[in-house]
Amino acid sequence: MKTILIILIVLFLLYLYAIKPRIMKRPDYQPFFSYKYAHRGLHNMNPYLQKEENPYYCNGNCFPENSYSAIKCAADHGYGIEFDVHLTKDGIPVVFHDDTLNRVCGVNGKLKDYTFEELQQFRLMGTEEKIPAFIDVLKAVNGRTPLIIEYKVENNANTLCKTCNEILKEYNGLYCIESFHPLAVRWYRKNRPDIVRGQLSENFMKTSPNPLYFLLTHLLFNFLTTPDFIAFNHAHYKSVSRTLCRKLYRCLSVAWTIRSQEALDNMKTHFDLFIFEDFLPQD
Repeated sequence: MKTILIILIVLFLLYLYAIKPRIMKRPDYQPFFSYKYAHRGLHNMNPYLQKEENPYYCNGNCFPENSYSAIKCAADHGYGIEFDVHLTKDGIPVVFHDDTLNRVCGVNGKLKDYTFEELQQFRLMGTEEKIPAFIDVLKAVNGRTPLIIEYKVENNANTLCKTCNEILKEYNGLYCIESFHPLAVRWYRKNRPDIVRGQLSENFMKTSPNPLYFLLTHLLFNFLTTPDFIAFNHAHYKSVSRTLCRKLYRCLSVAWTIRSQEALDNMKTHFDLFIFEDFLPQD
């Protein structure tokens, strides 16, 4: 019995070590706290909403997600912005969420199989908007509001991080990075420890019950990445690992994606920062 107890204690201590975020020499979080963050910009073309139900417009126009106009609109209205970055076939960082073009552009194929020039022939959700270059989006925001930049990794973590970092060196605004992929977060730990970095996660086990997703769900790669914040699906806020990171280690906790004022109000005691979509948060 004593041996079993010792084993359990050791395993628990190893678990606490595995989920440990950055504790020493943390960067300053405070500049990020005055904002709520528009998910993929301030867009209003969610296919799950009828147009007349949509709660907000920008100058009477409809903007698709991750478009130049949606991101500029969010900046114009004083919201922080979360958006996604992929690399094209010719190594140009672009702002786009999905690995494939089907849902947003209505064409077959993966984004990474097209050059930037080739991608410009496609339109976002039937509008005149094109897939924007990362550098153009940064110019549109121009440091007016903080950014949460999500790196979409497809076996190219080092290349993606290096390429975006070179562009961001010339950007004067406030930003942080996040990724579901631990290698992207680890790259920032090793190469840009001055930049706030976040680990994205959720309960993957509901859809992908395999060992890798078990490790990601329970934040067991944190000892390698030492993130400054955990961005978690707010629907899975009861995650033990997420809660321990926030309560025990005092790690910043970010909720994605809040889709109503009621959900925002309910999550205020569980998270510190909020990424929203499909409504305008009340102060």
